[in-house]
Parts: sequence; C-alpha cells; structure tokens
Amino acid sequence: MTAYNDRDGKIWLDGDLVDWRQANVHILTHAMHYASSVFEGERAYGGKIFESRKHSERLHASARMIDFEIPWTVDEIEAAKQAVLAANNLTDAYVRAIAWRGAGEDMGVASARNPVRLAIAAWEWGAYYGDAKLKGAKLDISKWKRPSPETIPSHAKAAGLYMICTMSKHTAEAKGCSDAMMFDYRGYVAEATGANIFFVRDGEVHTPKPDCFLNGITRQTVIGMLEERQVKVHERHILPEELEGFQQCWLTGTAAEVTPVGQIGDYAFEVGQLTKDISEGYEKLVRS
Repeated sequence: MTAYNDRDGKIWLDGDLVDWRQANVHILTHAMHYASSVFEGERAYGGKIFESRKHSERLHASARMIDFEIPWTVDEIEAAKQAVLAANNLTDAYVRAIAWRGAGEDMGVASARNPVRLAIAAWEWGAYYGDAKLKGAKLDISKWKRPSPETIPSHAKAAGLYMICTMSKHTAEAKGCSDAMMFDYRGYVAEATGANIFFVRDGEVHTPKPDCFLNGITRQTVIGMLEERQVKVHERHILPEELEGFQQCWLTGTAAEVTPVGQIGDYAFEVGQLTKDISEGYEKLVRS
C-alpha cells in the first residue's frame, strides 16, 4: 500500500487545495508536541458524505472542549469537504477533517497565540476490519481503561484520547485480534479502540452508556434503526461478568460501519439475524 505521505491528489489546507505531498506542517507544530488537535472520520457513499453536517458540527464542539475555536464555519467546512471529493474524483471514500494548534509564537504547554489550522483529506478505504463482516471480528480485552470525565474532556474527538487506543490495538493485533474492547475507569464495559459496542440478549439490545466516551454518530444512527424496528434498547452500565450471557455483539463507527463480533477474549458470540439485519440496514441507509 502506498504510504499516506506519498500519494497523488489534493488536500484542502487552510482554505486552499494543495498537492497531497505538499500538505505539511512545521516540526514545532503545537499539536505534535501537546496533542492540541481534534478530528473527524467520515465516509462518502456515492458522492454524499453520510451525516456530514453532524460531523462538522462535532468538530467545532470538540475544538471548544479542548479550548480553541476553529476559524472556519460549519458551512465552509461542508463546502471544503465537497471540494476535496471533487478534486480527487472520489465518490466512495473516507474523509478526514482535522483541526489543530499550529506553530506560532508559543512553544510550551500554553499556546493561545498560535494559529488554529484546518485540513481535509479523502481517500479510498475498504472495510475497516477486513472480512470480519462475514465471520465476526475477534477482540482482545485491553488493560487500558477509558478515563474519567474529571480527568480529560472525554466527549471530544481529540487526538490525545487515542494514545491508549493505539497501544491497545497494537497489543490486540500482536495476538491475532482485529481490535480490543476497553473498560472504563469504573470497570464497566466501554467501547472498542475506535468504535462503540452493542450486545444482544433474548432479542433485546444492550449498549454501554456513553458517559465517559464518545457517543458516536453511527451509534446514534443504529439506535434509531433499532427503535424503528421496535427492538428494545437498553443504554446502561454493563458489568464484565455479563459478557457471558450475551448471544450477539457488533461494533459501530464511521470506519467500522456495523461489524459483527465473534469473540471477545474468552467469550464467543454468534453472527445472528439481528446483527445481520442491522448491518444490511445500515448499508442501505448510508447509500439511500
């Protein structure tokens, strides 16, 4: 696969479409040293980005949570995303918008005088978990826990929050797993490293309450789909020992879409009919 820094195409950077290889930042960019960046992952289907505006609005909200304002409006970000798709002749694509504190007068923890920058890139990207949509993903159980909201702005989609996710996923992949499930700081089931999680027991769905992690846009979409099908959804705290009693499991996220889970640690799940129905229904919805 071609390295992400060495590709043909255009990236929107601070208001202009620039050549892909020239979309660079200075080594003293504040975000590189202090994680002052927020981002969105989005997918376009047939030239239309699913829930595009919600993603742009969340990008602004995340920035405010980590104490900066993005100097481009939601409407301007929406137009920029479409410009990126057009410039790269893409219709089905992954779209990454990222805003960060750049290099400037400050080079320490404080960075109020540094400019806020924004970039948007897009590329073709297939299934996040490979063939897991057919047989179910295999998940490790991470030793790292999602932190308390008192310690970090846990509802922001901020780069710094993914440090333990990267470490967890590396460990999982070394064990032959696709991903890792994480508990929260209290010991409740939380999420995977980049996706929310759902369980099925006796025809009803149970999903962790997002009170210390991101309430994903795909998660919200899937809950709406379940409610339309009159499937009972329980948003609640889930204890580790409950995993043994669930029959089905799936992950949701922009990258993951709806991916069945076949195993978490020593716990096995079937790729059951409800999981298949929601996965197929989501595929239809995003392309409607």
